[in-house]
Amino acid sequence: MSHVQSIKTRIWREEPEADNPFAVRSAYCRGYDVFGQMLGKARWAEMFYLLFRDELPSPESLHLLETLAVALANPGPRDPSVYSAMCGGACGSPAAASLMAALSAGAGRHGGAREVFDAMTAWQACGRNLASWSDYPADDSGQTMDIWPTREHLPGFDPYGLSTPTTVIQLLTTLADLGHPPCLGWLAENRRQLEKVAGLPLNLAGVAAAAFVDLGFDPKEGEMLFLLLRLPGAAAHALEQEANGFRSFPFYAVELTDDPDNRVTK
Repeated sequence: MSHVQSIKTRIWREEPEADNPFAVRSAYCRGYDVFGQMLGKARWAEMFYLLFRDELPSPESLHLLETLAVALANPGPRDPSVYSAMCGGACGSPAAASLMAALSAGAGRHGGAREVFDAMTAWQACGRNLASWSDYPADDSGQTMDIWPTREHLPGFDPYGLSTPTTVIQLLTTLADLGHPPCLGWLAENRRQLEKVAGLPLNLAGVAAAAFVDLGFDPKEGEMLFLLLRLPGAAAHALEQEANGFRSFPFYAVELTDDPDNRVTK
């Protein structure tokens, strides 16, 4: 029988069946026996957390992660990621294509995963110091070029918003009361001052970034987790639109307040 070279990773360890090196007899995540020890006992959020951290989360961290996951599970049809998945579903695209559309549209710097990365980077630089946030550059022009468009506003705030959405305030208030997370608590207390600094209202990505920092994740991890946690809503809406068909697709209605065709000419 051919020898299968082992894959080295700190995250996962597998033991093969005696009669088939390609079949798994037991699997361990960070040393925990997934099928022999965790099944029926561990919660989904614990497994999710354990894939990124060396130890299981504390009860406070678990509650925080689960609460955040509920809030992020469905960004809703207004969000570009979900709407993109809906387009894929309505056109009969394969499941993977609809989810890839959601990932692509939800990856950017305006309420997307890259904004979470940017906001977490800002938290690393500024911490819970209002003066540091005031000095933090609103844009990243002149820095090293990458695949992303230039950031043009303080990350975690909505460049198109007029006031803080009720849902954002509700999420921040709820999370800040779960075990006294330092960044979320400080953000709840100083939200209005930070919004004055930014000249913009706080958005959902800004709250998620603070939560990920309190959970001990770094910006790259937070960016990845934000993408993952928003996929359930995209999947559900894609399936709904596939069942409804493209003829019933909910296109946006646009009303022009200054339509040239409606002007009275003299």
